Amino acid sequence: MNKIIVIVGPTGVGKTKLSIELAKKYDGEIINADSTQVYKDLNIGTAKVTEEEKEGIKHHLLSFISPNDLYTVYDYQIDGRKAIDDILKRNKTVIIVGGSGLYVKVLLYDYNFKEEDKRISYEMYTIEDLYNKLKEIDPNTDISKNNRQRIERALTFYSENGFPISMKDGRDKLLYDCKIIGLTADRDKLYNRIRRKTEIMFENGLLKEVKELYDNGINGQIVHTAIGYKELYDYFDKKISLEEAISIIKSNSTSYAKRQFTWFNNQMNVKWFNVDFDNFDKTIESVKEYLKEE
Repeated sequence: MNKIIVIVGPTGVGKTKLSIELAKKYDGEIINADSTQVYKDLNIGTAKVTEEEKEGIKHHLLSFISPNDLYTVYDYQIDGRKAIDDILKRNKTVIIVGGSGLYVKVLLYDYNFKEEDKRISYEMYTIEDLYNKLKEIDPNTDISKNNRQRIERALTFYSENGFPISMKDGRDKLLYDCKIIGLTADRDKLYNRIRRKTEIMFENGLLKEVKELYDNGINGQIVHTAIGYKELYDYFDKKISLEEAISIIKSNSTSYAKRQFTWFNNQMNVKWFNVDFDNFDKTIESVKEYLKEE
């Protein structure tokens, strides 16, 4: 097989494990499509694949940006397409995996950035000013007033296209021959897994990981927007208690999963597979059978 396989879905659904198994079967290399996993030192909180979990499979666009630096979706489009070309030239299968829908979209679809809008600067504005502007142009926005990165992205989209991002129907032209596979699950079961996953992250050292970033003066935008980091930064700033931070992380993680479902359903032609958490190998085999038929 010499094509592009894309694996999408909400956090905690098993995308990483599936990507490794497909890479082994189809002589593939994996391109990360998670906007938080491009950053160095953000490992536990982003559920970044470990060296052991990689099983020797080559990964691209993972842990190569300083958390103090800004890495835009435009940067990702350039780097991601270079990675695709490189993998295909070596006659290997491209496997793109992640839950950041916009990253996947700009990578695979005919989405062009205007030269003057590649790096619009909003530094002079407060987040309140930016959010109020967004509400003016898109009253139906579901973007959190505390998510500066998404607010800026939505404002940039509006300046490029003349209509709000919530009106974008996603029927764009695909630039690559690819199969987009989505993993889904019973919502209650998935959300319980996500809450438990948060507890496991703390058991594995999330608090220590974020404290080291905090103590080392890491203050880039990513640590103030990424779930698991922004809440603990508030804890270290003594704005909330640790118990409150953990509760908010769980809530924000499940809310993010809900938005991921909505986004992928509205934006892409996805072939969905219901995950069997009790027998994930069964899910893997179902996906392999689908790809074989295709």
